[in-house]
Amino acid sequence: MMKRVIMTLVIIVVVLIGIILLGPFYVIDEGEQAVVVRMGKLVGVITSAGLHVRIPFIDDVVRYPRRIMAWDGEQKSMPTREKQYIWVDVTARWKIADPKKFYESISTINAAYSKLGEVIDSEVRTVVAENYLRETVRNSNLIVERPDTPDSLGIGDTIDVEEIPILIQPGASHEPIQRGRRQLAEEILARSRKMVPEYGIELIDVVTRQIRYSDELTQSVYARMIKERNQIAQAFRSDGEGKKAEWLGKMDNERRSILSAAYERAETIRGAADAEVTRIYAESYSQDRTFFDFWRAVESYRTTIPGFAKTLSTDLDYFKYLYSPQGR
Repeated sequence: MMKRVIMTLVIIVVVLIGIILLGPFYVIDEGEQAVVVRMGKLVGVITSAGLHVRIPFIDDVVRYPRRIMAWDGEQKSMPTREKQYIWVDVTARWKIADPKKFYESISTINAAYSKLGEVIDSEVRTVVAENYLRETVRNSNLIVERPDTPDSLGIGDTIDVEEIPILIQPGASHEPIQRGRRQLAEEILARSRKMVPEYGIELIDVVTRQIRYSDELTQSVYARMIKERNQIAQAFRSDGEGKKAEWLGKMDNERRSILSAAYERAETIRGAADAEVTRIYAESYSQDRTFFDFWRAVESYRTTIPGFAKTLSTDLDYFKYLYSPQGR
C-alpha cells in the first residue's frame, strides 16, 4: 500500500515537473505575433508583446514575424507587346497583416513566399505583355525632347554632352512613352494588392530591380546605338562644315574688301604722284628748256643705248646730243 502511494506521488511530481517545464506561460517578443491553436482549431490571435498563458499539451502557439519582409523573385524572360523578349527581375516588400487569415490560408512563411511568387510573377508578365518595350525600360521622354533649332553652336563654344541628342534628326529619334517604367511598377503593385488580402498579407511595394534585354535584342539595341552615335557624329561634322564654309566666306569677303580698299588707295597715291611729277617737269621745262631737253636725252641714253646690239645710223635727231658739239 505504501509503495503504491509513493508511486502515485512520484507520478504526480513528474507530471507537475513536466507541466512546469513545458510551461503554461510563453512570451511574445517585440516584432512577433502569434495564433493559438487548440486541438487543430484556431482559438486566439496574439498581437501584443509580453507574457501570455496557454493550456499545456493542448494549446499550440504558432509565431509569425510582424516586421516588414522582402520577397526576391527570380529573373524571368517575358515578351513585350511587340513580342520582344526581355529579362525582368522584380523584388517586393510585404508583411502579415491578418495572422488569422494567414494561418487559415497559408500557415507558413515559405508558403507565403511561394504564393507571392505566383501572384507577382503573373501580374508582371501580364503588364509587360500589355505594353511596348520602350514603356518598360524608360521613365521619361527626356531623350526625345529637343529645341526646334539645333544650330546654336559657334566656333569656340563648349558642347554639353546633354545637348548631343538635339543634333539627331527628328525622324531618327526614340518614340515617346505614355506611361513609363515607374508607372508600370505601380500598376503591378495595384493588381497584386487585390490578390493577397485573402491570405492575410499586405503588399507594401513592388520594385523592378532590373530589366535586361535578351541576347537577340541586345544586338539590335547595340546596332541602334551605333547608328544613333553615327548620326550624332555626322550632325557635328555637318555643323562644323557649315561653320567652316561660313567663316571661309567671311574671310574671303574681308580679303576682297581689304584688297579693293588697298588698290583704291594705291591708285589715288599713284595719281597724286604722277600729277606731282608732271608739275615738277612743267616747272623745270619753263625755267630752262634747253637744259631740260638735254637732261631728258641723257637719261634716255642711259636706258636705251646699253640695250642696242648694233647701230646702223646715228643720223637721227635722237642722237643729236652725242655727236653734235653744240648739242643741237
